[in-house]
Amino acid sequence: MANPNIVSVATILGGNAGWNLTNTVTTTLVTVTAEYILKINRIVCANVHGSAAATLNLYVDGMGSGTTGVTTTGAASATYLAKVISVPYQSSLVVLDTPIYLMEGDILKGGASASTALDLYISYETLID
Repeated sequence: MANPNIVSVATILGGNAGWNLTNTVTTTLVTVTAEYILKINRIVCANVHGSAAATLNLYVDGMGSGTTGVTTTGAASATYLAKVISVPYQSSLVVLDTPIYLMEGDILKGGASASTALDLYISYETLID
């Protein structure tokens, strides 16, 4: 199901997830398993630190070479959604408000410049063939 027909999937399940990020920017947050596709609708990052800004890194690793009928010559296997983006203390940042798809094998990874300073929230739909 690396490239499912999203009009005829068997099941669509809504969900959300949240993390208090560590200072390891390569932390695995979400892994899309075989036979699934993940539609991420929104990503919000909130700085929960009491007095300091922190930076966010968020990227998709393991990206494939495209979908049926699309050739992505020279595409990177790791692509950033946010790289060293400053989130002021006691503020929130909308990282993504236009949906993206993660295919099977894709991994969402990320972290903060300071442990426990940033909370990350995603809203998504899982499409199952």
